Amino acid sequence: MGKISESSIFYKPYLYYNLYIRYKALRKRNTYSQNQEDLFIDNYFKEKNNGFYIDIGCYHPIKYSNTALLYNRGWQGINIDMNQTSIDLFNILRKKDKNICAAISNNNRETVQYFDHLFSPINTLDKNFSNTVSEKFSFKQPIEKKIHTYRFDQIVQKYNIEIKQIDFINIDAEAHDLEVLEGIDLSLFKAKIICVEIANNQNNTKEKKLRDYLNRYNYESIKKIGLNEFFELRD
Repeated sequence: MGKISESSIFYKPYLYYNLYIRYKALRKRNTYSQNQEDLFIDNYFKEKNNGFYIDIGCYHPIKYSNTALLYNRGWQGINIDMNQTSIDLFNILRKKDKNICAAISNNNRETVQYFDHLFSPINTLDKNFSNTVSEKFSFKQPIEKKIHTYRFDQIVQKYNIEIKQIDFINIDAEAHDLEVLEGIDLSLFKAKIICVEIANNQNNTKEKKLRDYLNRYNYESIKKIGLNEFFELRD
């Protein structure tokens, strides 16, 4: 799968194979998350059938997804990933969502993306993370690509997105999660709960900064599942 390129005649057929054969998209299931995080999310919002989510670093509409269960219940949202292949998969399976290919960070600049392959969950903007996971999970060195990063509000403006209310924000940015959070004005884009893949941020200093940033906007940790931590907005 890593050898397929976006220009290949096999690219689009493989997207459908990936979704409907490999991951059996037509078969509804009780959980899609890596460690059943979505069961906690689903139960938290059990009284809300038409909510709105933002999923940054969305990766795949089924595999390891914290929002697929909500989508199946009638929720809609915005899915953002810096890998166009991820967005192509979402455009096939999540047609009611707004799916955007972009790299979210805390500023507007050109940087380097460490790219494993088109269907990889470990593509990242963090060099140290890339070096660590490549040794464990990849058969080759990542490709370094130039990429432009944007703040979340710039993406909202660029695509003329109207956001009335956010119920849930999910962030899974492979050790770039703090920078993604800093790129979201949480005084404007408020959500009831935020899920962040905090354990992949690799050092206690960065984890503390991430928690401090959320605490500054009145978010308090309420649950840890696997690599993820959930923060609830206090009234």
